[in-house]
Amino acid sequence: MNPPTSKVIYGDCVEAMNRMNPESIDAVVTDPPYAIALFRQGDETWDAQAIRQQARSRTGGEMSLGEGFELWCQRWGTSCYRVMRPGAHLLAFGSPRTFHRLVAGIEDAGFEIRDVLMWLYSSGMPKSRRLPRDRATALKPAYEPIVLARRPLDTTAEEAASWGGVGTLDVGSCRVHGRHPANVLFSHRPECRARRCGTNCPVSKVEAGGFERRAGTRLSLDRVFYCSKASRRERDAGCESLPIHKLNLFPRAGRRPGSEPRPVRNHHPTVKPVEVMRWLVRLSCPEEGILLDPFCGSGTTGIAAALEGRPFIGIEKDASFAAVAKARIAHVTEPGQAEAQRALEA
Repeated sequence: MNPPTSKVIYGDCVEAMNRMNPESIDAVVTDPPYAIALFRQGDETWDAQAIRQQARSRTGGEMSLGEGFELWCQRWGTSCYRVMRPGAHLLAFGSPRTFHRLVAGIEDAGFEIRDVLMWLYSSGMPKSRRLPRDRATALKPAYEPIVLARRPLDTTAEEAASWGGVGTLDVGSCRVHGRHPANVLFSHRPECRARRCGTNCPVSKVEAGGFERRAGTRLSLDRVFYCSKASRRERDAGCESLPIHKLNLFPRAGRRPGSEPRPVRNHHPTVKPVEVMRWLVRLSCPEEGILLDPFCGSGTTGIAAALEGRPFIGIEKDASFAAVAKARIAHVTEPGQAEAQRALEA
């Protein structure tokens, strides 16, 4: 069987979507900027102030960062709404600090808010200032919310389910131990192994007791999806011929004198695990349905779509990230590479 078609478009997502045919997309799974920091890559600046300045230029008025982010989310959400079929689902990651603005912008674009999923993990560092007397300005992040929205149906849910198209969720392909899936996902730490979890892995903490006793009953946790965080090997697979970059994810954390940020080929700062994206793709996109990611980044959604047999369209405005996405997706779509990716995940 030939691999599904994958395409990465270099450019602004709103402009690119406005050139696409209306009602041609079966699902959107994406990880947009969160408007919580300023990130520079070469001459490109995105997130936070860049989003607010873009919103100000379009409205001609003053607005807070939150207001600018919400308006920005409504703008790209409106373009998503136009290209999605009635009943198609949209899944978008967010940050706890700005998630309410993301949800409001997507709702104002015309979508129905159906649920909020929770992705829990343990690796990462607090993005906080270090102050005297052991004080700080933020807690360590340990989860990211994911909004589940839907373009309103033009038929009934029963009719949509009868032909297996958009409008319903494929819980059958996302069951956990045969059970109806929950809206919570856990990630192992990268150093976890098949028989032993790393330190402070959330999965080991959950599974240590197996069940939680509450009011004389046993609360089952076997509906929760588990996977591993993206390892460096997974991040860089397929990028061997790309330039080396220095990635400094935590510039405020401080470094030892003379130390340098670690060299990487996939220099995107927020790479999601392939298995998480595969689960979301199966849940939201019908078999052979066309999947869109308007913030393609380093292409993890495209990898997931290819491995799940869905045609994929990704849009990325940063040229260096678009190159990484194309290389990573090609790695699993070239002959024999899908099997190599499965072996890597094992």
